Amino acid sequence: MTADAGFPPISTRSARVLVLGSMPGRRSLDEQQYYGHPQNVFWRVMGEITQVEASEDYESRVNGLNRAGIAVWDVIKSCVRPGSLDADIEANSINVNNFEKFYRQHQQIKAVFLNGGKAAQEYKRRVLPTLTERHVGLPTVQLLSTSPANARFSFEQKKTNWFALRACLAESLQK
Repeated sequence: MTADAGFPPISTRSARVLVLGSMPGRRSLDEQQYYGHPQNVFWRVMGEITQVEASEDYESRVNGLNRAGIAVWDVIKSCVRPGSLDADIEANSINVNNFEKFYRQHQQIKAVFLNGGKAAQEYKRRVLPTLTERHVGLPTVQLLSTSPANARFSFEQKKTNWFALRACLAESLQK
């Protein structure tokens, strides 16, 4: 089986927070859009933060993230994964993105928010050991996965959990 490759980051040089998923699922890869599965609540949650409705076109949602200072990327650059579940990712096939380069180009990043357990696990295991001291010290916050596979939490619970990101953005504006 051939490896799937993820997307370049959604970002501007002035981004203040970074949201990391694990790797785009099959539907996202087919759509060529981050969080393309209609049951993934990422865009609904971001709509609450950026004031850009999830029903807007993809470009408008991306522009909303950029205006709000939110960068989006994935920990994994490429991997073999039959299907869309993170549990199906073949561990020995994982190739991570170049975070040291990203952080050098995005000096305003104040915190990293990890969308679910697999993103957190792979970031801590494969990315943190490769970073310089300055970047290792960035605060990291694991959030509830917005994936439809994480059905034990309601949208309201996920939204409330993700408001930590909104608080971080507001705090970064005051500094």
